[in-house]
Parts: sequence; structure tokens; C-alpha cells
Amino acid sequence: MKAPTDHLTLPFFDDVHRTLGRELADWAPLQQVDESDDRLACKEWVRRLGDGGWLRYCVPGSAGGALDKLDSRALVILRETLAFHSPLADFTFAMQGLGSGAITLAGTPAQQAAYLPAVARGDKIAAFALSEADAGSDAGAMTTSADASEGGWALSGSKTWISNGDIADFYVTFAKTDKAAGTRGITAFIVDAGNPGLDSSEHIAVMAPHPLATLKFADCRLGADTQLGALNGGFKLAMQTLDIFRASVAAAALGMARRALFEAVRFSRERKMFGQTLADFQLTQAKIGEMAALIDAAALLTYRAAWLRDDSEARGAGKRITAEAAMAKMTATENAQRVIDMALQMHGGLGVKVGTKVESLYRDIRSLRIYEGATEVQQLIIGKAVLQS
Repeated sequence: MKAPTDHLTLPFFDDVHRTLGRELADWAPLQQVDESDDRLACKEWVRRLGDGGWLRYCVPGSAGGALDKLDSRALVILRETLAFHSPLADFTFAMQGLGSGAITLAGTPAQQAAYLPAVARGDKIAAFALSEADAGSDAGAMTTSADASEGGWALSGSKTWISNGDIADFYVTFAKTDKAAGTRGITAFIVDAGNPGLDSSEHIAVMAPHPLATLKFADCRLGADTQLGALNGGFKLAMQTLDIFRASVAAAALGMARRALFEAVRFSRERKMFGQTLADFQLTQAKIGEMAALIDAAALLTYRAAWLRDDSEARGAGKRITAEAAMAKMTATENAQRVIDMALQMHGGLGVKVGTKVESLYRDIRSLRIYEGATEVQQLIIGKAVLQS
């Protein structure tokens, strides 16, 4: 079973993207990973994605990347295809990119050389540590602080909901360096996993198993060379990083929705009812038609957002596509939830049986409507952009 590739003919993509998509569609079905232990599985996926050369799309060409710059359309293709086969493989790939993205954008040559080639090979696992228990959508409310100390910084506080927590080799961590300045007082740091004063042992169990943990910093001493980007420029850096990857979250939802549609079509053709197949019923046909339309609507917004960012980068315009990425993320995740729900309903009792694909997709999709900006946050971003236009 291969992920669909017909969408690669759309004008949003170039030949390099079409080649990438078709090669990945051939590679992905051959990978069988035991995902019963999510932490071991993620490490195995990092190894395989690194060996396959796919993690090279997480870093720029100067650090061993496959393309000169981070390319949103390549990220979208990779995440959509991987999510079609394994949401955990998609998660693994995404975190290598998100966790190292700030180093790509703002790292010194020494920082980039120390981390990015290793990320591309799969030798280092990356993580992005922004959220706190009382500072999710409101990043300015974070309380983790970094105080100047002899030769560097002392980091104190905690981060939670951290993907790759306790398996990452380093954490791009955001902390207050000016406690009274809100989002204008945040600075980014690179914290290696073995750094004294960092405890990542508190794991978080969620409905679709992924390696999440709470990070605790107790007078965690960092050298001056761990500061990432400008002093008090961390919030802007975090938003720039999320801008690159927000459209790729939409792509992950799109991949899961396409898989749900595939499962629904296959099941409806095979399931016998009242002397005919489930697919022969007009109600089934109507549902499948609605699912296909929801997927295509999400796909067009997703590919548009990725193309707009890449086009802006190519022209040196530097235009942020925050609203367009928000539209893609909101629409794709919400539509995917609807599509997967319809696919599960079509399966009847089998749909809720643990171990069936639609059952696992039903659990996997739910978090995408929350992380990297909940649906309600995307609505606010879009609404403000429209009012200011």
C-alpha cells in the first residue's frame, strides 16, 4: 500500500518535490517498526529516517541538508506521506525539524556545526521546549528564568508537554531573561541532555502514545555559548520557527485523513450487507464524497501556505505567512478529525476495536487540533489578520 501521489502534479510543486514525494512513497511502505514502546520506536524511526536520507530535509544544505534552505513544501510532502503510514514516524521527523529549526535560523556557525549535521544523520535527537504548565498559548506567562552567572547563565523552572522529552540529546529551551518584559524578555538556549541541573525523567502518558515529558531545571548552569540568537529575542525566534512548521502540521493531519479515506473505501467495498456491499449504498457514497471534498479543501490550503512561504524566501521578501499557515492548520486538523470520525463510524463496531487502523487514527488526530497553536488560537490569528487588512 502506497500513499497517494496524484496531488504532486498540482502547480504548487516543482520537479524536486515530485521526485521526493514519489521516492518517499516507495520507501515508506517497506518500513515496519514495532511501536508498542513509543520511546524505543521513536529512536528506531530516527535511525531509519536518518539512514534513508530523509532527515536531511530538516536542515539547510550548508549543514548537510538535501536542499539549500529549509523548504516548506518538502516538509509538507514528507509529513503527509509519513503520517499516512505511521503518525509516530511523522512525529519523529517533525521533531527533528522543529527541535533544530531555531538553530538553523539563529545559530552561530559553531552551534550549527555542532548540532545540525548530527540531526540530519539521526545521530542526535532534537527537542523544542517552550510550553509550561501555565504558559501554553500565552508564552509570555512563562516563569522559567535564566539569570546571568559567572561565565554564562543559570536556568531554573520547568517545561512540560515536551515532545522527545527524556530521549532527546538536546533541548532548544526558552526562558525569561527579563522577567518584567513579557514576550520581549524571552531568550533561547541550547541545553544538552546531560547538563547537570536538568531532570527529564517525568514522563507524560497520553491517549496516542508519544514520548512526552516534563523538564525540570534546578540551577542548571549553561555556558555563554549556549545562548541561541539575540538576547530577549527568543519569542520572535520561536514564532519564526513555528511559522515554518505550522503548515507541516496541516500536512500531517492531511496524511492521516487520506489514510482514513483509504481504509473507508477499502472496507466499504469488502463489507457485505443485505445482499450488496456497503459501497453500493447511496448513504455510503455520500459520506465518502464528503470525506474526499474535506481532504481536498484542506490540501489546497496546506499547499498554498507552504508555497507562499517558499516563494517569499526565494524572492527575499521575508513576508510572514502567519494567517495563511493558520488557515491551513485549522482547516486541515478540523477536517481530518471529521473525516476520521466518519471512517470510524463506517466501520461500525470494528472502528472502536483496539488495533484497527481507524481506531488508532482517531486517537492520533486529536492532539493536532491542540499543539503548535490550538484551533481557537488559529481563529484569532486569522480574524486579526482580516481586520487589519
